[in-house]
Amino acid sequence: MAKQKTVWFCTECGNKQPKWSGQCIACTQWNTYQEELEISSLPRRFEAQALTASRPVKLREVKLQETPRVLTQIGEFDRLIGGGVVPGSLTLVGGDPGIGKSTLLLQISNAFAQQGLIVLYVCGEESVEQTSMRAQRLGIHTDHLLLLSETNFTHIKNQIDQINPDILIVDSIQIVYKAEISSAPGSVTQVRETTTEFMHIAKGRGIATFLIGHVTKSGEIAGPRVLEHLVDTVLYFEGDKQHHYRMIRVVKNRFGPTDEIAVFQMKGCGLVEVPNPSEIFLEERRKDVVGSVIIPTLEGSRPILIEVQALVTETAFSTPSRRSTGIDQNRLALLLAVLEKRMGFQLFKIDVFVSVAGGLRIMEPAIDLGIIAAVASSMRNCSLDSETSVVGEIGLGGEVRSVPRLESRLKEAIHMGFRRCIVPKFNLKGISEDIRQKISLTGVEFVEEAIHVLLK
Repeated sequence: MAKQKTVWFCTECGNKQPKWSGQCIACTQWNTYQEELEISSLPRRFEAQALTASRPVKLREVKLQETPRVLTQIGEFDRLIGGGVVPGSLTLVGGDPGIGKSTLLLQISNAFAQQGLIVLYVCGEESVEQTSMRAQRLGIHTDHLLLLSETNFTHIKNQIDQINPDILIVDSIQIVYKAEISSAPGSVTQVRETTTEFMHIAKGRGIATFLIGHVTKSGEIAGPRVLEHLVDTVLYFEGDKQHHYRMIRVVKNRFGPTDEIAVFQMKGCGLVEVPNPSEIFLEERRKDVVGSVIIPTLEGSRPILIEVQALVTETAFSTPSRRSTGIDQNRLALLLAVLEKRMGFQLFKIDVFVSVAGGLRIMEPAIDLGIIAAVASSMRNCSLDSETSVVGEIGLGGEVRSVPRLESRLKEAIHMGFRRCIVPKFNLKGISEDIRQKISLTGVEFVEEAIHVLLK
């Protein structure tokens, strides 16, 4: 028998050590160690590992070939992953329960099956009947889509050997286990081992593989970070499942760009792509509302207009609240400090709430000036011009810094009917005359100047 020993794995970074400790020495997170039984010796650790060893190749002998791709016929998803699915790729799809991961992959399975490809859908968390009922609701009727309700990896591999599918979908990776490992399914050891096995299957046989992963309370993929390092592409579902809109963000992509997003709308027939997200996020916008500002932001290569709302109110407590939805709370605290220092606003005795309408989460600093404008508008109880958009990054000295790809943002603002934009003064140098004729541009250097222009 294989010798077993007890080790402790960090659930955040996968670090291993022989004894428990309160803080992980690798990622410095607290209370993340989980006890596991490690198999120290096996005659052959990975079942799906190739038997033939590779040999080194000289750099000039490598023949560069165009990466073949298979289209899913879902335009937004194909654009998201770089132009289609690459055979032999390993993709991890994460998101909150009920947000639409299984629905999207069933739709993708149907698109592949309609092209004559054999798709094996491993529905470990549901029975075949439950998955079939969901497929019928989505209008999927094809003989090339095979369902398998199994959680034992050895049995799954046996079916892969017999069927030899073109596409493999595992729902979910946390439920699949290897019998020779004594730890429970979903543990650090099981998730790492089974993901490595599926990586060998995808690369060795050229099977495009999709793994559905659960997320933790903080919104990250459950299991160690090594799980994201093993796969080729990582997709995250964003947005509130109580709303109709879903955003899919590319966090990692070895075959295309990262930080791209695709917007879908959940309907009775499944997820429907949204070609113009700006129109969706602004469709419920009310003009002349205090504390509301429109910002042309950039997600990957796509410009999107978003609405940022701010509410400022006096507090009855000694410590005021600083709450935000869709933006980093630490960034909000920094911007409020700049606003208080440069404009003299007495923010130390009021509550500040900031939200990005539509459920989108924005991380780029180009929305700084818009956030400050929204807070100042609510503070002064004065609405901003409904045809004016704001963009710019704020430094600690109150200076307005330049933003990348301003022309793309301005073109989207022009397309949505905006006639004026407050931009960093440094960005005015490279704007073409064609854009200047279609929209009025006002360059600002400091926060005070921008607030004066917006609220005069």
